[in-house]
Amino acid sequence: MPTGNILVADDDAAIRTVVGQALTRAGYEVRTTGAAATLWRWIQSGEGDLVITDVVMPDENAFELLPRVKKARPDLPVIVMSAQNTFMTAIKASERGAYEYLPKPFDLKELLAVVGRALSEPRNRPPAPEPEEIEGMPLIGRSPAMQDIYRALARLMQSDLTVMITGESGTGKELVARALHDYGKRKKGPFVAINVAAIPRDLIESELFGHEKGAFTGASQRSVGRFEQAEGGTLFLDEIGDMPMDAQTRLLRVLQQGEYTTVGGRTPIKSNVRIVAATNKDLRILIQQGLFREDLFFRLNVVPLRLPPLRERAEDIGDLARHFFTQAASEGLPLKVLEPAALERMKRYRWPGNIRELENLVRRLAALYPQEMISEQIIVAELGLDISRESGAFLAPPAGPAPSATAPTRDLDESLAMAVERHLTDLFKAHGDRLPPPGLYHRILREIEYPLISIALAATRGNQIKAAELLGLNRNTLRKKVRDLDVRLMRSSR
Repeated sequence: MPTGNILVADDDAAIRTVVGQALTRAGYEVRTTGAAATLWRWIQSGEGDLVITDVVMPDENAFELLPRVKKARPDLPVIVMSAQNTFMTAIKASERGAYEYLPKPFDLKELLAVVGRALSEPRNRPPAPEPEEIEGMPLIGRSPAMQDIYRALARLMQSDLTVMITGESGTGKELVARALHDYGKRKKGPFVAINVAAIPRDLIESELFGHEKGAFTGASQRSVGRFEQAEGGTLFLDEIGDMPMDAQTRLLRVLQQGEYTTVGGRTPIKSNVRIVAATNKDLRILIQQGLFREDLFFRLNVVPLRLPPLRERAEDIGDLARHFFTQAASEGLPLKVLEPAALERMKRYRWPGNIRELENLVRRLAALYPQEMISEQIIVAELGLDISRESGAFLAPPAGPAPSATAPTRDLDESLAMAVERHLTDLFKAHGDRLPPPGLYHRILREIEYPLISIALAATRGNQIKAAELLGLNRNTLRKKVRDLDVRLMRSSR
């Protein structure tokens, strides 16, 4: 049976009651209060083995109280609760010495697990350094998916662990990498980003490690590489899955030995750089295909962070849209707002381009439409939605006559190509003098991909192994596509 005296502070009596009862049933002694002043008095008198407190209290903010608590009783663990649920709340809680941050609403089982862990750990941890004031909010969203990201980032801020960020294009991988740097222990050092996919294969090693004069044709002088530029800071390797094998081998040596040589150089150079890598590819599949080193993967994948696609955090779309509208207004564009029906329509869209696509849409709305209130009709037109399909189509083919039953049979491949061409011609005509929204290529691919996978699964009666073989896909790739596209199994009529 667990033991310990726990102090609970929250101005919401209902929360005090629920949390207090749960802790009491678990075997703890509990004292509750709705005032920060009372909590501070208890702490000063030496009461309590652990504190659970809300951030916003009537008489004082818990973030103002925490430094005093850590100075008076550095071994007293403090668990912070908050309904604000932002990235900055998690970071402030971590920097001010909180043991854990729990966004409201939270699961009581999770709270009890955190309490048990906090009370069982040794009490000789050094006090947290006095934090600098933090302003701004680099990450937006209060969804459960983002809360997990915030808490993981808060734990990583004071470490130098290598981080691998995965997620679809446009989910904000570089933004997360910058947050790790800007609020971490290397924030006074440089942040250097390199998109591996954008560098020619024969220049990638020179770009990363630098080269000596005369190392190759055209090397007229010594060049500093990105590792040297990032010394003492963070190096962000975006699209790491596109790195050539030779460069992967050299990168592995840096991670293993902490040193590298320039192209054409012989003297090893010590490296003091934190590596954050990112990719929108499945590196395990690349490993199976012989395109990525398995040993490098395990060196980079020390702390994996998966950024959810926007369709998995639709509840954040309103906050994100308001943020982008405000940002556009600060740059001189008119401030817009979404009518409720327009926001609901946006929440049902699948956002193949993720947050980047949403930001581009918001800027387009701010620039092109004179009305302050953005309607559902505008959203439907801008996203190219077919309002007759609640499944969230990406393209909007105009209505046309039904095909004739006596129409001549055409070759299947030719028929598909002609159908796509005819559809796109109608789509461009429907937009008149304007072009369709950006991201058309990926929308078309995903529009075709859904029925292709769905019908293949129906034909194989839901057998993903057979369907993957039929499609020529790796089974893990198919499983991921079924999940990402939210494919619902179609039953074969056979």
